Amino acid sequence: MAAKSDGAPVSLRNEIPPECPSRSDPRPPQHRLAEQRYSLPDCCWTLCALLVFFSDGASDLWLAADYYLRRDYWCFALTLVFVIVPSVVVQVLSFRWFAYDFSETVESGTAAAAVVAASGAEESDFSTKDSGERGAGRSAAAGVLPGPGTGGGAQGCCRAFMWFFQAIIHIFQLAQVWRYVHALYLGVMSRWHRDPERRHYYWCMMFASADISMLRLLESFLKSAPQLVLQLSIMIQASQVLPLQGLSASASLISLAWMVASYQKVLRDSRDDKLPMTYKAVIVQILWHLFTIGARTLAFALFASVFQLYFGIFIVAHWCIMTFWIIQGETDFCMSKWEEIIYNMMVGIVYVFCWFSVREGRTRCRMLIYSLTVLIENVALTTVWYLYRGPRTSDFYAVIMVCVVASSYALGTFFMFVYYCLLHPDGPVSGWGYIVEKEVPVELLASPATSLPPDVVSSPPRTLQRTKGSEREQGSGVDGDVFQVRPPRGAQAPVPNLTPRTEGPVIRIDLPRKKYPAWDAHFIDRRLRKTILVLESGAPVTPRIQYRCLGTPKEVMEYETTV
Repeated sequence: MAAKSDGAPVSLRNEIPPECPSRSDPRPPQHRLAEQRYSLPDCCWTLCALLVFFSDGASDLWLAADYYLRRDYWCFALTLVFVIVPSVVVQVLSFRWFAYDFSETVESGTAAAAVVAASGAEESDFSTKDSGERGAGRSAAAGVLPGPGTGGGAQGCCRAFMWFFQAIIHIFQLAQVWRYVHALYLGVMSRWHRDPERRHYYWCMMFASADISMLRLLESFLKSAPQLVLQLSIMIQASQVLPLQGLSASASLISLAWMVASYQKVLRDSRDDKLPMTYKAVIVQILWHLFTIGARTLAFALFASVFQLYFGIFIVAHWCIMTFWIIQGETDFCMSKWEEIIYNMMVGIVYVFCWFSVREGRTRCRMLIYSLTVLIENVALTTVWYLYRGPRTSDFYAVIMVCVVASSYALGTFFMFVYYCLLHPDGPVSGWGYIVEKEVPVELLASPATSLPPDVVSSPPRTLQRTKGSEREQGSGVDGDVFQVRPPRGAQAPVPNLTPRTEGPVIRIDLPRKKYPAWDAHFIDRRLRKTILVLESGAPVTPRIQYRCLGTPKEVMEYETTV
């Protein structure tokens, strides 16, 4: 089989295989349903994210205006450039997504076939393979979905108004605000409605949350990170801290730490093979990145205040090395080769400041190498500044700066250990790569109703069983769960082979499922997303998503050589 570069799967010779062997999910059905509901903490989290966004942008603009009034035009220009350029990049990307989602990119026949497949029978299947032929034969029965150019005058006026409204939103650099508000609205609507409207709003809310988390993560490391280094360098050179400078630097640092943790939470929530992250764990992860990024940027600022040219060379060299390291790891985030290269280059920018997981499996060695590299670089940059600092910098002030860098990095490392040892979603981690065994009631494992096939995504997200990394790398032939269950004494062993749940419509995607920490294809391929939303909205029963199962290394090799 082969896959198009735009993410549309096409099967050349192989039929879509049957569902992979089942493995049990220890969570009972009522628990899975409870996890799907939009909660008050989710609403408060979105509102806090909006507050972080406004505080970061407003403080930077206020500081730029203050530089201009003080006739410090050089600082004014640099501050304004690091605000405008990243914002324009994010607005262009956001408007491109909107234009694709709002225009007629999915053929009417395909969408009609999806609706028929969902509503025709309880066990209907819709496959991305040969979807054009199936849709052509059923479009007359299901009706053609209205595109942007169809419909009456009222509908045309509404669509024209939406285009105008979104253009104004993006021109005024408020795309992030609109997407946050839209995600908040979808979450509240999913809370107020009942099935089937509730699950449709929940699907849309998860897609909207994924979009805004990607956009804000990109914006944070293009805007907040260089802005933080710039303001710290100005403060160190001037040997004084203006209130607006401190406010801007603090807002940028909080925005960076917030978005890294928020991105990880939304990613885990979207992956059904991973347990969701609690807000307690998110807060600890924010503290982890807050102190490590703070120490990193302060070391950058100290060195840049003395050696501006060498600092630029160091940043470019570090970025090139990190990008090559990421590319060498063969990530699988995007749907095409060039998008993957661009993504790796963007992650290289993130690696300049903090750790960011891009590969599945044991992260112990990779994280240890990165942490030691960052520690050595921080020590070297701070030592060089201490030895070559200007005469206006006293020894007491220099020692204070060195202690702040060291203590901040130590605190960040402490919160990192707290997260992995106590608050990791998969349970306490021993040895940075092994999950500590958890006690799970045996009766939950023995229930056939809790069984789902691997590579099957039920709707809404967060409902698939957990799988271990080595199992995904070797295929479905390896048995066992990520948690080793120790049954109580006297209890009978659970039934090993459970009947997989097969009722309800199934959306079969003729692509292998991407490995964590990558997004699923239906989150990053907007055509798949659009088709799934049409199918889900017309389905009487919550549909499941099943990806192609590559069970043998030979089949994996054949697939990779044909993509």
